[in-house]
Amino acid sequence: MNESIEEIASCLGLTAPANRAGITSLLTDSRELDEATGTLFFAIATRGNDGHRYVGDLYRRGVRNFVVTHIPEGMEDKADANFLIVDDVVQALQRIASRGDSFPGHLLAITGSRGKTTLKEWLYQLMEPLGGVSRSPRSYNSQIGVPLSMWGLDREAPLGIIEAGISRVSEMERLAQIIAPDTVIITNISDPHSDGFADDVEKAREKCTLASRSETNAVIYGKDYSLISQALDEVAPDKRRITWSYADRDADVFITRLEEKDGDALLKYAYNGAEHELRAPLHTEADYENAANALTFMLYRGVAPDVIAGRFRDLRKIGTRLNVSEGVNNCMLIRDSYTSDYSSLRPALHFARRRQPADHGLTLIMSDLKHEAADPAEVYRRLEQLVRSAGVSRFIGIGPDLCRCSDLFGRTAEFYTDVNDFLNHRSASDFVNETILLKSSPEADFNLIEAMLEARSHETVLEVNLDSIVSNFNYYRRKLPPESRGIVCMVKASGYGAGSYEIARTLQECGAAYLAVAVLDEGIELRDKGITMPIMVMNPRVANYKVMFANQLEPEIYSMSMLEDVIREADKNGVRKYPVHIKLDTGMHRMGFVGEELPALMARLSQTDAVEVRSVFSHLCTADCLDQDEFTELQLKRFREWSDYIVEHSPNHVLRHVLNTAGMQRYPEHHYDMARLGIGLYGIRPVEEKNEEPLAVVSTLRTVVCAVHEWPAGDTVGYGRWGKLTRPSRIATIAIGYADGMNRHFGRGNINVMINGCEVPTIGNICMDACMIDVTDIECKVGDAVEIFGPKMPVERLSDLLDTIPYEILTSVSPRVKRLYYRE
Repeated sequence: MNESIEEIASCLGLTAPANRAGITSLLTDSRELDEATGTLFFAIATRGNDGHRYVGDLYRRGVRNFVVTHIPEGMEDKADANFLIVDDVVQALQRIASRGDSFPGHLLAITGSRGKTTLKEWLYQLMEPLGGVSRSPRSYNSQIGVPLSMWGLDREAPLGIIEAGISRVSEMERLAQIIAPDTVIITNISDPHSDGFADDVEKAREKCTLASRSETNAVIYGKDYSLISQALDEVAPDKRRITWSYADRDADVFITRLEEKDGDALLKYAYNGAEHELRAPLHTEADYENAANALTFMLYRGVAPDVIAGRFRDLRKIGTRLNVSEGVNNCMLIRDSYTSDYSSLRPALHFARRRQPADHGLTLIMSDLKHEAADPAEVYRRLEQLVRSAGVSRFIGIGPDLCRCSDLFGRTAEFYTDVNDFLNHRSASDFVNETILLKSSPEADFNLIEAMLEARSHETVLEVNLDSIVSNFNYYRRKLPPESRGIVCMVKASGYGAGSYEIARTLQECGAAYLAVAVLDEGIELRDKGITMPIMVMNPRVANYKVMFANQLEPEIYSMSMLEDVIREADKNGVRKYPVHIKLDTGMHRMGFVGEELPALMARLSQTDAVEVRSVFSHLCTADCLDQDEFTELQLKRFREWSDYIVEHSPNHVLRHVLNTAGMQRYPEHHYDMARLGIGLYGIRPVEEKNEEPLAVVSTLRTVVCAVHEWPAGDTVGYGRWGKLTRPSRIATIAIGYADGMNRHFGRGNINVMINGCEVPTIGNICMDACMIDVTDIECKVGDAVEIFGPKMPVERLSDLLDTIPYEILTSVSPRVKRLYYRE
């Protein structure tokens, strides 16, 4: 869209600002600035951050238009800036981007518990060649993402597609007002994202609110979802319903599965009294559901059955992951195989820039764009502008279309006809200190490029789901009282084995109050990689205080001798009011001050301005032990009394925090100012709670089958011949051993692993680099994936076998195992 600042001010009920400006881009994250001219920044305040902090920096970078609740300090004299002052910045964004007459085409909104993004992308593939489609990028489906998506729709497109996602009651009504859709598809109602609702009935009612607007003419959904029908009866009883089913012949579109052959499914469907067939690459139940919704929408929009059949034949796989891994020569490698089109590139570049260390250049390697209904020259001209404005320092295009349009790009850009052409001219040594974004369609084979640029090629991988980190963080954040100062997130021990930097970067974006590391070196590493948020060091045996001060790492103080060390070094380096955190030993008896030491502690602190107490805390040692509540309550009593004394005798405000993950679950009345989130962040509940959904699984340890052999009964397997075969057996060797974190106690059939959806036991002893599994009763071949722990094989079953805790299993995964970070 393109509106004047005067039109936007009028929309918000404000007087037109003094400086005239045209607005072409809405910005809510200062790190995603592309072109300063024409940008309107919304200074959104969240629990962990405040956009007003970034107004000054954006002004220095050329932005002149801001929506704020107040003019930030130091900006009052900027006469050439426009400040639109409102009571609620998010509501202002939503008002500006509401549909009104801004999108004249047919507007489809998709909601439901799962499948929204894939269905949107399928519909884009199916409908875009028939006349043009504009859609929301990736999963921009929130209270902020939806208005940004609405603003970004191409007014010339005949069809617009918007996702709408919610996490609690009352959110959908506002999204419905913003979108005002002509048609709504409700994919399903299921378990994901349920913790904000009393039950599935309430969730279905809230989702169906999207269809309640007067502008909405039709609702498409699976007739077998009775919850959707019941909810529509309540919130949108007058809307036309167009249903599909694989079981109910009374549905408007009745679909029959005929066969699956060569990776494709043959479907027969009945609609308006006629029968037709189509073939499509469908493999999972979710695929069949998405195909039914897409088919029904195309029929409703009047697309001819023969055209539908042709489009479904060309349907392509959607890659939904953004993968992040360590690259060669101090590079960072980001792989995005979501789709290869212009609108999906901008969010991928923003993701890469947020993770780009200060000493890295940004490199983009991409395949030809998909642009069936658009003019190629215009598409690649816009691509060049985006690449330039996004700060890409090195552009490499791979594909015939990009080669034909190479004259649109600068002289330093590189072009290759295909992947082999690139590999023939470039090697890993050509990439040093770069953040490399590999952007390709799923069918473009960039796997060889990825393999060349990866630092580790070990077939055993620890997959880390950053979306799960966000989900678990938000789950515990919702437990906090409104006045809370936030969460201290533990990223010590390399993020509980998952890797601290990507976890820290994700938490910084989520608005965590603090990160906490165990030792100084962990904090220095995070600072070196660009983490700017406050970092607390829990066990700071410091050899170089100057480095600690320079990196603004805030130490835990647990003894008078350590306090004297910090004061002495601060005085030596001219440091004043350096933030420190006082640890109280209320019962753990590991480190910390006890009650009788507090008068001397506070007296010493009153004599110096070298340090300033930022917080006081203690650690509960039995919060997860239900049979020791009496001791936990004693610790909480001591903490209240002792921290009261510190607060009363401190000249500045002191924050308090005593709850760990188990404490947050069981003792919310003792929250104070902050809480420390550890194992719960990584998907493990220290205490099971009734009626609570499982936390999202963060880490999955996978390997592959590297050999399969058949052996007769009586043979033995492995060192010491401990694997004795009592029948003719098929034995697979998998690429993981005790050097990777596969404990030797897991051998000899003590655990099962999962392969092709089946659990199979280990056999024989675990070797250093490999182990063997008995696959006699299942289908198995070389290259098949094996899950050691993850969503289908909980890590707790391994810790229970060893009579230990999940922490030990997670932190035991070897550094030589490649960490692969991804977001959907």
